[in-house]
Amino acid sequence: MKITIIAVGKIKEKFYREAAAEYEKRLSRYCKLEVIQVEDEKTPDKAGETQENGIKKKEAERILKHIKEDAYVITLEIQGKMYDSVGFAGKLEQLAVQGISHIQFIIGGSLGLYEEICARADAAVSFSKMTFPHQLMRVILLEQIYRAYRIVNGEPYHK
Repeated sequence: MKITIIAVGKIKEKFYREAAAEYEKRLSRYCKLEVIQVEDEKTPDKAGETQENGIKKKEAERILKHIKEDAYVITLEIQGKMYDSVGFAGKLEQLAVQGISHIQFIIGGSLGLYEEICARADAAVSFSKMTFPHQLMRVILLEQIYRAYRIVNGEPYHK
């Protein structure tokens, strides 16, 4: 299975980079992992709705360049389906059984995802009704993918 994470923005904080690198290393025994970072747009403090949509559209254009036609696309959205860790593992396992060989997860920028990206998605997942910094969300996603592989393979994991 190939898993690609397409994320808006770079991880700036060292502790997030180190955590992401650790999970990327751990995942290398389970899947082929690729992380693609696309440039984020600077958002003015008092941006209006039109300006925010323009920013999301520019970020979406960068994301779309990396979405593969044959990939199963999962966006991370507050309105997405919530899973517990076992359910998320089951979803990934179900996709593999169905013959899906490439999953692309998409993490938007600080304003979220443009509607065109959400419409292209095959599924939307939510990790919480809370909002997380997109840098931290990347670490959380990597950890949950790692945990999912541990669960699917019957290996111990922390509950």
